[in-house]
Amino acid sequence: MKGLGQEFKEFILRGNVVSLAVAVIIGTAFTAVVTAMSEFIIMPIIAAIGGQPDFSSIGFEINGSHIGIGSFINAIIAFLIIALIVFFMIVKPMNALMERSRKEPPADPTLKDCPYCLNAVPIAATRCGHCTSDLSGAAV
Repeated sequence: MKGLGQEFKEFILRGNVVSLAVAVIIGTAFTAVVTAMSEFIIMPIIAAIGGQPDFSSIGFEINGSHIGIGSFINAIIAFLIIALIVFFMIVKPMNALMERSRKEPPADPTLKDCPYCLNAVPIAATRCGHCTSDLSGAAV
C-alpha cells in the first residue's frame, strides 16, 4: 500500500502534469511578448496612420445602466490584433516548417498512367479500367 506522499509524488511527476505546467508557464511568457508587441509596436503604427483607436467613450444608458459598446469594440480590435500577431509569429512559420519537413511518399512502382485518360492503372494491365482503352500496344 502506497502512502499519500508517494501517490502525490507520482501524480506530480507524471509527464502530462509536468508538460501542462511547462505549457502554462510558456503560454504566460508568450502572452507578455504578444501583448508588448501589440501595445508598443502595432498600436503605435495604427495610431500614426489613423489616430489613436480608442472607442471607450462610445456608449449609451438604459434605465441608469451604462452600456459600454466602445469598450467592447476596443476588446474586439485588441483580440484581432493579437490573433494577427499569433498567426504571423506562430501559425505561418510552423506551417512552413511542417511543409518543409514533410516527406512525400515514394511513387508506387506498381502503377502506370493510362495514356488516354491519364488515370492510374496497374503496370500489368492490358486494358484501362477507367476508359477501357487497349493498353497492350500503347507506349506507356
